[in-house]
Amino acid sequence: MAAEKPLPQPLRLDAVELRDRIAGGALKAIEVAEACMTAIEAQEAEIGAWAHIDRAHVLDAARALDEYRSRGRPLGPLHGVPVAVADVIDTARMPTENGTGIDAGRRPGADAFVVRRLKGAGALIVGKTATTELAYRAPGKTRNPRNPAHTPGGSSSGSAAAVAAGMVPLSIGTQTLGSVIRSASFCGVVGFKPTFGAIPRSGVLAKAPSLDTVGVFAGSIAGAAMLGDCLYGYDAADPATSPMPAPRLAETVAAGAPVTPALAFVRQPAWDAADADLREGFAELVDALGDVCDEVELPGHFAEATKLAELVQSAEMAKSYRPYERRGRDRLSPTMRQGLDEGGRILAHDYLAARDWPGLLNASLEAVFDRYDAIVTPAAPGAAPADLASIGSAAFTSLWSFCGTPTVSLPLLVASDGMPVGVQLVGRRGDDGRLLRTAQWLIDFLKEAE
Repeated sequence: MAAEKPLPQPLRLDAVELRDRIAGGALKAIEVAEACMTAIEAQEAEIGAWAHIDRAHVLDAARALDEYRSRGRPLGPLHGVPVAVADVIDTARMPTENGTGIDAGRRPGADAFVVRRLKGAGALIVGKTATTELAYRAPGKTRNPRNPAHTPGGSSSGSAAAVAAGMVPLSIGTQTLGSVIRSASFCGVVGFKPTFGAIPRSGVLAKAPSLDTVGVFAGSIAGAAMLGDCLYGYDAADPATSPMPAPRLAETVAAGAPVTPALAFVRQPAWDAADADLREGFAELVDALGDVCDEVELPGHFAEATKLAELVQSAEMAKSYRPYERRGRDRLSPTMRQGLDEGGRILAHDYLAARDWPGLLNASLEAVFDRYDAIVTPAAPGAAPADLASIGSAAFTSLWSFCGTPTVSLPLLVASDGMPVGVQLVGRRGDDGRLLRTAQWLIDFLKEAE
């Protein structure tokens, strides 16, 4: 398996320790950049995580960061830390092709909001990671680093795979229904999807604007929190955002849980789709948690959420991607064309009625979060399928995307075939720091219980 190949020494460090060593002078950005290039060159032919990478540009950028530090200038919170960016996120003068040949050769004139934030924090942008076609369901070239015969998920397939393979310590991608959480689960890394509207999406491919969310991948909760802190904010160009205080995610995680969290195990309406390994794994997890975790059943109307989330995605995607149809419908995959046709047949009153549902669902969730710190539930029906023609199911993620709640996938379980299985934690909207703090508590608790 590709992930078992030895990594250059700097890439064996967690993102936070890597940042601290660069800031303290124990490592140079150029050393880390060269390590990334070595790891990528050793594995990329097998994994296919990248849509664009320019070795010379990356090394030049790393030298510039070292030169900046040598002058005693103040360092940003990600100074010298390599970060990969999904190919649906605009990068100035660097290809952003959105996973489709229709956009081949496209080079935006400006960075997306999140890329500006990364550069302002001193991050080293390593390159663009491969995605599915237009962030939908037709798989791209990426394979799962844990076993290349298995899907890495999607749409943020390359971003998850690049972190899982140790090519980079951090990456960003997007989620509409399940792309960050599912890919993280399949590849065995931490995936964090924040509250809807917490991270501005200006310069990000608009697929379904009432659902689209920027998320992050990392090897640890601390790394995900560090990256998230640099991306949250307000942007008048994104109406989903609003002025808010800095989230202080990393500080909240580092402080630790003040009391033992209370967790709610929720099977979700999709539980019947869970495979035997997943059921057994969650039975063991809930048993290990003991009195800390109660099983909670969601009200019956939650059974409609997945279907309604799909309806909203389809209708908005049909509108958003109409320019692609006009420019080259025949160059879109059958999967993409079918999705657009289905979206085009949705009636306005059905779409508008579906848009009312998140308010109802979140009102019901308030009672759960008044008593529990987080919901514990699967991230996917099981481990990554041995099927490169599919990105897997969003059955266990679409409900939370529809509600706009923050979610995180933790690589805590292992299937009988050795592939990772993610445990998903869900928090109250706007309570992202508390969710990540609870996730870190869960990781620590299970380690102590071993």
